[in-house]
Amino acid sequence: MKALILVGGFGTRLRPLTLSVPKPLVEFANKPMILHQIEALKATGVTEVVLAINYQPEVMLNFLKDFEAKLEIKITCSQETEPLGTAGPLALARDKLIDDSGEPFFVLNSDVISEYPLKEMIKFHKSHGGEASIMVTKVDEPSKYGVVVMEESTGQVERFVEKPKLFVGNKINAGIYLLNPSVLDRIELRPTSIEKEVFPNIAAEKKLYAMVLPGFWMDIGQPRDYITGLRLYLDSLRKKSSPKLASGTHIIGNVLVDESAKIGEGCLIGPDVAIGPGCVVESGVRLSRCTVMRGVRIKKHACVSSSIIGWHSTVGQWARVENMTILGEDVHVGDEIYSNGGVVLPHKEIKSNILKPEIVM
Repeated sequence: MKALILVGGFGTRLRPLTLSVPKPLVEFANKPMILHQIEALKATGVTEVVLAINYQPEVMLNFLKDFEAKLEIKITCSQETEPLGTAGPLALARDKLIDDSGEPFFVLNSDVISEYPLKEMIKFHKSHGGEASIMVTKVDEPSKYGVVVMEESTGQVERFVEKPKLFVGNKINAGIYLLNPSVLDRIELRPTSIEKEVFPNIAAEKKLYAMVLPGFWMDIGQPRDYITGLRLYLDSLRKKSSPKLASGTHIIGNVLVDESAKIGEGCLIGPDVAIGPGCVVESGVRLSRCTVMRGVRIKKHACVSSSIIGWHSTVGQWARVENMTILGEDVHVGDEIYSNGGVVLPHKEIKSNILKPEIVM
């Protein structure tokens, strides 16, 4: 089987992290986002992954070369010279996706994190005999999304309603699809939307089916959702009694610590924290609901909550970093500095307090 991952463009919503690496290579739970997806596809029997990309393809491919060998999966790029929306890239990659097997192929949005029940999806797809299957997830506030209205017993999709004012259902498109090759005949090579143009046409012919995603789901393409996604992901590791989770008197709740990280005396870490490779957390530090990326140093008695600390940054002694502060790569926060929601571009030194959420250029 084959799969296409829609990587897309600049990752503006996750700046300043995406000023250093393409968004799919930003780590989530100590592993590049896209690797969570590639590993799940590999486990389902996918042998070739095509990345639909229009920004820095060589950076992505160079990085993924190692994983190609490790995971024994072929990874290629389909490069857009202009943004083609969510359906155009399928037309562009047509020759890479179609082979003699006639097997359906997966399409994934690169920002989506879940338990990827892809084997169940294949079963579901074969059982209904339609042309396309989409994964849907239940949400509390459907009015913020495009809602998928479906026949509950069979999963047959009736229609799509964009940001409904009145309640029509609580299931939204989860960005994971399984499509027969014939779907490619419906897509022209131009900027076009799979959600607004292609799927409604297939639904009108009663050939589109939706499967409700078991377990958690999050689009982690922006910082607040990234932090929420980390909580959901760690929670799902806990439910599976994963040995990856850290334990000890200094750990509260679900915490992921890379084995090469060093943690000092008297720290209190958790809940919902990921600490990357080569990090140094000095004594008396308090961390909660945050991601600390590779090579970061958090000095004595600093406190970090609801924030993302980018690669090789430093947080000074007794500093307080909170409320969705995002530090880009190689940012140095001075001793006793307070940051309330600062978004700091790479290679900066912060010597004065950031009292309200703002971007520091």
